[in-house]
Parts: sequence; C-alpha cells; structure tokens
Amino acid sequence: MARGKSDGVRVHEDSKEEALAKDRSEPTGQRLTTDQGTGVVSTDDSLRVGPRGPTLLEDFHLREKVTRFDHERIPERVVHARGAGAHGFFQVYTSQAELTRARFLQDPSVRTPVFVRFSTVVGSRGSADTVRDVRGFAVKFYTEEGNFDLVGNNMPVFFIQDGIKFPDVIHAAKAEPHHEMPQAATAHDSFWDFVSLVPETMHMVMWTMSDRALPRSYRMMEGFGVHTFRFINARGVSRFVKFHWKPVLGAHSLVWDECQALAGRDPDFHRRDLWEAIEAGHLPEYELGVQVIEEALAERLGIELLDPTKLVPEELVPVERIGKLTLHRNPTNFFSETEQVAFCVANVVPGIDFTDDPLMQARLFSYLDTQLTRLGGPNFADLPINRPLVPVHNHQQDGFGRRLSNAGRANYHPNSLGGGCPALASATQGGFVPHAEHVGGLKARVRGESFADHYSQAGLFFRSLSDTEQAHLIDACRFELGKVVTREVHERVLGHFAKIDGVLAARVAEGLGLPAPAPAVVPSVSANAVSPALSLENTVKDSIKTRRVAALVAPGVDAVALQGLRKALESQGATLRVIAGHLGSVKDASGKPLPVDVSAMTTASVEYDAVFIPGGSASVTVLSQDARARHFVWEAYRHGKALGVSKEGVELLRACGIPPAAPGVVADTASGEAKAFARAFSEAIAKHRHWNRADPSGFPLSPPQN
Repeated sequence: MARGKSDGVRVHEDSKEEALAKDRSEPTGQRLTTDQGTGVVSTDDSLRVGPRGPTLLEDFHLREKVTRFDHERIPERVVHARGAGAHGFFQVYTSQAELTRARFLQDPSVRTPVFVRFSTVVGSRGSADTVRDVRGFAVKFYTEEGNFDLVGNNMPVFFIQDGIKFPDVIHAAKAEPHHEMPQAATAHDSFWDFVSLVPETMHMVMWTMSDRALPRSYRMMEGFGVHTFRFINARGVSRFVKFHWKPVLGAHSLVWDECQALAGRDPDFHRRDLWEAIEAGHLPEYELGVQVIEEALAERLGIELLDPTKLVPEELVPVERIGKLTLHRNPTNFFSETEQVAFCVANVVPGIDFTDDPLMQARLFSYLDTQLTRLGGPNFADLPINRPLVPVHNHQQDGFGRRLSNAGRANYHPNSLGGGCPALASATQGGFVPHAEHVGGLKARVRGESFADHYSQAGLFFRSLSDTEQAHLIDACRFELGKVVTREVHERVLGHFAKIDGVLAARVAEGLGLPAPAPAVVPSVSANAVSPALSLENTVKDSIKTRRVAALVAPGVDAVALQGLRKALESQGATLRVIAGHLGSVKDASGKPLPVDVSAMTTASVEYDAVFIPGGSASVTVLSQDARARHFVWEAYRHGKALGVSKEGVELLRACGIPPAAPGVVADTASGEAKAFARAFSEAIAKHRHWNRADPSGFPLSPPQN
C-alpha cells in the first residue's frame, strides 16, 4: 500500500473504519427490510387467516425473523469465553529496522489500527469479571502486510510445556464434569489433582495464586506474549524476542475480598471500567516492550527460551519500550466485533517468526481449528472485524458464510487463463519467508533435559514478592486448597511447595491442618535470587488518572470544600462521585441543593479507589450514626485504600475504630490548607494501597456498632 508520510495515519485508520462500516447499521433515515432487502410494513403481527385464524407458512418475514433468532448464538470460546474489546492504534517510537523488517515497526508517523480483546480463561460467557484467573490480552494489528495477532496473557508463563497437555490442563481447570461446578474457579479437586501430578505447572500456579490474577482493571494490567518469538531483519539476521505490554497507569490489583464482593455487586466490573474509561476520554495506554536476545548469547542465560513455563528476568535482559498502544473507540456491536473477532497465533507478518516452543507449535494449529467450529467454517476472515486492510487474492473459495466473490475462470495455480494471477510474492514484495533453521534429530516423543527444572523460577517469583503479596498468595492457596476434599491432593501439593519455599509450604500446611512437609533441597533452586520487577509493589505509583473517589455526604455537608477537592482531583484525571442515602440532591450547610451521583443503596467501597469524608458537622453526625456509611469507610480502610478526612470527618473515623494517624489516612486538621490537603490526598491515592497499616488480620471483620 503506497502512501506518503503526511497522510499515512489517516489512510490507514480510515481503511479499517470503512471496512467495519460496511456492515454497521445506522438507524437515521432507514426503513425496516428483510435480509433480502424487501420492505417490511408490519413486524408486530403474523400473516394469518382472519384475526383469530391459523398463521400462514407463506409469511416469509415471520419465518426469517424467527429463524434468525433461533440461530443467534454461536458456540462460545472453549477458553477465554468471557471478554471485552476495544479499537485502537499502535505507533512505534523509532524505527526498529535493525531488529525486524516488519513494516508496522518502522515508521513512527504511522498509526496501525488494532483491535484488542481482554478476557478471563476458565469461565463461561456469563461468569464474573473478577474471578481468580489468568487474563487474556490479545491484540490484532491490521498492518500493511496483513494481520499480525499477538495472542498473550497477563502472565508471562503458562502451566504446561507442551501443547499436547493443553486439553488436560483446561479440562482440569474447568468445572468438574459430573456436576458442572464450580464456575470460573480453580478451587476444586480436579485442578489441584492435575497440578500436583504435573510439576511443570508450579511456576504458573504461583502466578495464579498471586495478586496478578486479580487485576484492578484491564487498563492496569500487564500483558505478555508468553512464548519466545523471532525478529528477522532485512538481512535475514534472527534474534529471539519476548513481547511485553506495560500499562502507562502501572499494574495494580484488587484484593480477594473485593473480588468476591464485586462478583455479586457488579459482575461486569472490568468490562464496564474499560467501556466507561474510553467513553470518558480516559484512553487506556500500553507501551510495547521487547526483550531481545542474540541467538549466540541465548545459551549463556541458563534459561530454556523454548520453555513457556520460564521467563527471562528483566534484570537479566531489560525490557526496551519501542511503541505505544492506545485504545480510543468502543465497539458499536459487541457480537459482531468482540465475539466474532478471531485471533490466530499463526497470523504473523514478514519480520516476525516462530520458534520451536512446543506449546506455541500446538497453538499454531489449535487457534485456527477452533475458529472453524466457532464461526461456522473457514470464511471467518471475511468478517469485517477480521478482514485485513490489504487486498486478499488467492484461490480459496466457497464454504459456509462466504462473503467475497472470486472473479474469473482460474481458481488454481499455476494458470494461464487468468494471466497467471494471483502471482507469487517475492520477499521484496512482502512475501513471508520462514527463517532458515537447521533442524535434525530422532523422531520420538521426548522432552529435552533443559525443560526439567520446575521449581527455581517458582521460588524466584515467590521470593520477589513483598511481604504483603506473599501473604496474599499464601491465603489464596489456603482458600483454594481449602475447597479440595481429597487429602492426598493436599499432601502432594505441599510436597511441591516445599521445593519452592519452606515458609510457603509451612504456612499453607498450617491452614490445611497438616504438618509442615520436611524441607526439600532442590539443586537448581537458589534461596537468595530475587527479581524486583516481578512485584506489583514496584510498579508505577505517580498518577491518579482514572481513579474513582467516593465522597460520602448527608444534609449539612460542606459543599464548598467538596467541590474544591473535586476540581483538584479531576484536574489530575480522577473522578469523584457524591454518595448519599438517596438519589436527587441533599441540602448543603448553606441550604443549597448538592446533586447526588450515586445512592448508597446501589454501591459499595469495593467499587472505588479511595474515600473522602467532607466537612459539615451535621453531615458527619448523620454518617457516624449510619451503619452503612460506617461499613463503607471501615471496609475501604481494611482494604488498604486512601482515606481523605475533613476536620469534622475525623469523628466518623473514630466511630469506625480507625486511627486518624494511620498510614494512608489524610486528615485535614489545618483549616485553609485546601491545596495542601488535596496534594497529600492525591499522593496517598497514587500509592494504590497502604499495606503498612497495622496487620489487617487483627482488624475487626465489622465496624463497631453505635
């Protein structure tokens, strides 16, 4: 596709918009028709003999309408069924020509359109967003050379080393087949039975039991390509590469107690958050990072790059950020875009190639095979959301749902009747040339010795977490294994944990009422190695963009101070919601009406990142006597969130049993220092959580009763 620099962005983005618009229905000025375009004069009554007579079979509109309704549902994805998507664009910062010939990584002035789908893995389409699970992070790049699908997760490793085990791990993680329970959860016997018998799962088990499995939002979640890919430059030089997505807002998590509450209060929490952020203009952004490893140096790392249960620590090979992904538009139809989008690991462009990772090799087949069933045949690439920007010319034809018409007599290659077209593409014309690699060996079902280490990186991950994150991981293991009824499974899992970390094994054993297993010595496991990049505590904490702050009010509130803080927070990209006992408005201290954003009956602290208690003695008195308000504040404190409290609002803290001088509690004790208070409160919110408070296990499970 030829274009100049000055208009490259417009042409490229508009091309995808036009493709999607072909199937988009806009209501203005249109008339109801059948699928064949015949006008419909009535769609409320069937064609019948007399007002009470039988319906006639000749009513073609009735038959079409009901038939289409009967077949509206397609099979949901076997995994990643629960998802949300958005459109956006990607721009590279500087040309990466030295690393890869992929054109979308060459010109910083070009915006490459993308569609991104986030998802959970285990649950069905109707499950909740906030379950403990891996999250999918799949990006479809509509490049000038065809579609490139980077199909990854929010964790850099996976449970298994070879794709032949994929059906087993998914079957084990899904609801147990004899009673189809539990939904969207791994806290059951079959999952833990499987992982206890397959030691290679241990590293991924650590990630899944960590706070990484409970993201605050899709906008604050890292993404990883999981596998080792290849970059190939124009000279044919190959380098290994691992892909990372780094959220500009930093990576942050919920806590398990919040997740369980949100699953009931708002099972669409992550989906709604993504949609509302884009609609409000708070565009999610992620930087694309790469770890590039020269092939000659790969063996010196001491890490098997073809093993998807291993990562390369960022301290060993730094992540270079080479571009930015921005999500700027929500889908216009969830089904036609988010549901029908088809990601295939095999979709690559010249300059990006595969490796012999045995899990990747299976995914190259599996994803395409899945789409054939889910989307009704081989023509899913004709759907607008999947259609590449570049013209498609080949001899593939017919089949269910064919949307494109192949013109001419010749549907084979080579041919002379069609002038030899379409002709083969050379490498210089954008043809994909696989990397030339020498391979050889005995044909056998074997696995290399370099894949045999199952504990060193699991231990590295656990030791790299902060004390709070380790405590959360241990509690998660206690919760999950507490749902397992088979004692032999408990014992096998504890045996593996003993090879990862002695403290981990002992603490989990205590929660299960079992003796701590004997310490296990594993030669490959170092007791000291850590990777600070693995801890969420070390992520970005300098912004409050898109953070949600709840302001609890009652009649007599100091609206002037409230609106001043709202202005200060919103100038930094945060949102403040006024919450009262009812919708409408409440009268402030001056008798003027203050609009209420949310009724306390319909919300909870788990939906917010921080809480503000504005001044006004009458307002604070009412809130202090309100059990719901006390619970709101107490719960936010227990979850480590920032609390901003006016001078009068300190009384509400005391009613909740919260010390006003606790970490993350910002009390406005000096009147007239509104700017200083707003600044301190913003800094407290930016830290995400304040786990340096007193041990939350010693904090009461409910606020004091007045």
